[in-house]
Amino acid sequence: MSIKQHLIPTILGLALGFAAVPAFAAAEGAPHLDGATLGIVWTLPFVGILLSIAVMPLAAAHFWHHHYGKAAAAWALAFVLPFALIYGFDLALYEVLHTLLLEYIPFIILLFALFTVAGGIYVRGNLHGSPGLNTGFLAVGTVIASWTGTTGAAMLLIRPLMRANDARRHNAHVVIFFIFLVANIGGSLTPLGDPPLFLGFLKGVDFFWPTVHLFLPMLVAGSIVLAIFYLLDRWYYAREENLPPRPDPTPDNRVGIEGGINILLLGGIVGAVLLSGAWKPGIGFAVYHVTVELQNLVRDLLLLGIAGASMVLTRRDIRAANGFTWGPILEVAKLFAGIFLTIIPAIAILKAGTGGALGPLVSLVSGPGGEPNNIWYFWLTGTLSSFLDNAPTYLVFFNMAGGDPQALMGPLAATLTAISAGAVFMGANTYIGNAPNFMVKAIAEENGVKMPSFFGYMAWSSVVLIPVFVLVTLIFFV
Repeated sequence: MSIKQHLIPTILGLALGFAAVPAFAAAEGAPHLDGATLGIVWTLPFVGILLSIAVMPLAAAHFWHHHYGKAAAAWALAFVLPFALIYGFDLALYEVLHTLLLEYIPFIILLFALFTVAGGIYVRGNLHGSPGLNTGFLAVGTVIASWTGTTGAAMLLIRPLMRANDARRHNAHVVIFFIFLVANIGGSLTPLGDPPLFLGFLKGVDFFWPTVHLFLPMLVAGSIVLAIFYLLDRWYYAREENLPPRPDPTPDNRVGIEGGINILLLGGIVGAVLLSGAWKPGIGFAVYHVTVELQNLVRDLLLLGIAGASMVLTRRDIRAANGFTWGPILEVAKLFAGIFLTIIPAIAILKAGTGGALGPLVSLVSGPGGEPNNIWYFWLTGTLSSFLDNAPTYLVFFNMAGGDPQALMGPLAATLTAISAGAVFMGANTYIGNAPNFMVKAIAEENGVKMPSFFGYMAWSSVVLIPVFVLVTLIFFV
């Protein structure tokens, strides 16, 4: 089944469908989920889908490859059906619609647009993956990720980087560090870089506030990770120098860029996202108490239009040369649908603060006198962002810190820096911490790179990233 038969009608239909529903106040009679009433048992479906993603590709690879979408749906139903029976159909419907309309659909539309447009840009020619070139490539990707988004930068650069290293015997580490830097740490300087910062922008945080306050933490973390990569890549490269060279699958030819129209379309994506943050007409469309604001609906329709324009304006041979397929975005769409639904009770419990089942954990972020503990804000936001969606996790801790953007940009600037850095940096700790991670993994495996398992990747991130984050803590948050 093609992408046009499978994904586009679903996204477009949902995006258009709620536009025709009469609007009414979101607070009027809206059901309310009190996270303080939920026991920790409600997080089991979420734990189940995470374990499935971690274990099934190893334990039952053939089954998982053909049925991962059904598995994600089963875990989603394992939450939704009991929840509807116990708490009522109205509340269940409200929570599902709230998650789909305000979080999942905008999330997947943005990823779809970035994936489609970046996949139409072909970097022609064969770069040879030496340690110096690979390090420079990762540095450039880290710099541009804050301006094209981590997804845009990842989709633009992962294929040429893999082609540059396709003749090397050891190349999985190149993709792993690409996830660390381009898909995560590099997205910390603007609201365009990563969804948590965009949510902060919508809450009133100035556009360039992250540029000023996260520049030094990003510079420290990014420089150290780049240095570690260079030394490791040199070691792998030296091991191969005395071995017979492998045939290079990519023929040598002059470096250039094809599909340049998509560079302009990437600018259109940036403009559509900025529009939704700057334009506030005060008009909304409601579906069962869930209000979708006009600016967000316009943004999503613009993004779908830009993706459609990319498909029409890009020659098929360019996408073919890029090794472009729809498999990775379909995998992300199906698995993250399950993750977004099963995460509902986990986020509600966190929002309940000290009154919820995770109260002892939440209480760590405040000192004896009520002052914020920035070390714990950094590590709790980061740890939870490694497994939960980092955007709602950011909002939870943003609100715990008072939720006043002026105070958080002023006297509590160190606290907001800790929350922002934790949400963006530590999304690199697992494959599911940030959507581009999983997409890059899927593209790499589709192109023959033997990526580590879920726990294997976490071993890499624990050894490389955790010591870096400890150093960031000592420098900036003690």
